[in-house]
Amino acid sequence: MATLRDIMTQDLSTVDSGATLKEAASLMREQDIGNVLVMDGDTLRGILTDRDIVVRAVAYGHDLGSPVTDYSTGDVLTLDAGTEVEEAARTMSGRQVRRVPVTEEGRVVGIVSLADLAVRASPQEGAAALEGISQPTI
Repeated sequence: MATLRDIMTQDLSTVDSGATLKEAASLMREQDIGNVLVMDGDTLRGILTDRDIVVRAVAYGHDLGSPVTDYSTGDVLTLDAGTEVEEAARTMSGRQVRRVPVTEEGRVVGIVSLADLAVRASPQEGAAALEGISQPTI
């Protein structure tokens, strides 16, 4: 059975917790990505998506010089690198998340996204995760 270690993206894009929204957005543009991990050294503090920037900050006219920690999602779900892909798909579906940082011995070593499940795992696992994530919350 495949694990997250087998399908995760290891090339992480991170910003320091003191970075600004503009710095994070610029990094996303340069790297053609939709999210960055917010870090304090080796400690994960949150995750910031392009949607977070638009919906939580820009839509309200907030200053792009604001710190990323004001708009990032904290207390991020993480999964261990040894987690089986099927279990990860169920967890992502149940929690309705599209990307999850992957850890090993408490340290972030990768990230797995819905796209990783769809492209690198079995079609059934990707479809199951997408179905759960796409369900509206009540």
